[in-house]
Amino acid sequence: MRVVFRCDPHLEAYLDRPQPARQLLPAWLRAMPAKAFSEIHDREIRTVKQCPPFVDAMTHGFIITLPCDILVEDGVFSWDWRIPQPASKGHPRAPLSFHPPSQLAGAPFADGHAALKFNSFWTIELEEGWSLLALHPINRDDLPFRLITGLVDADLFHDGGINFPAVWTDRGFKGVLPRGTPVAQCIPVPRQVPQLVFERLDGAERTAYESTVAEVLAKPGVYRKQFRDRRGHSGRE
Repeated sequence: MRVVFRCDPHLEAYLDRPQPARQLLPAWLRAMPAKAFSEIHDREIRTVKQCPPFVDAMTHGFIITLPCDILVEDGVFSWDWRIPQPASKGHPRAPLSFHPPSQLAGAPFADGHAALKFNSFWTIELEEGWSLLALHPINRDDLPFRLITGLVDADLFHDGGINFPAVWTDRGFKGVLPRGTPVAQCIPVPRQVPQLVFERLDGAERTAYESTVAEVLAKPGVYRKQFRDRRGHSGRE
């Protein structure tokens, strides 16, 4: 999968590039213990830090980050980001803009406040037949906002930037949302509709099921050692 990013030539020196998600894992994940005591089991058990599906989801795709510090105080967002006038007409200069509350009317996450819009400073082009799934950085409930998930046919729409709307969830937040904060986790997905096939677990499939389940229950690390595609999740070719 080849993903092409383009930015305005006047802004290139001021922008952080999108990065593979594996390079932006949060500090809290790195600090998590590998095991923790469980009163239910009366022993130490493995935490989600050792759960490959949990971590692999967080490392999948690439991350769009905040281009500058944002000061948040009493519900007011401000910034001091001095960049030149873009060469492209209609190109944003502000890191944020807003959607009026009425645009979220009837949505379960509407709270009567305006929604944020993280402006895009990169265009994104995907290969033919692929769309871009943009969602809140996975398992990042520590962030004071919640991105609204969207799907863009980025093989066709790639001459303009993709903006990322979000709901600000932490009304008590006061301080700086720093440059480099993950804003959106983006994952290329094929646009072809999957064919759903339903079968019974019979014969060899049932035997394989029983064997796999027994092995997973008997010892830790079976999925990671036998089924996880290490090459695909490590970034190596």
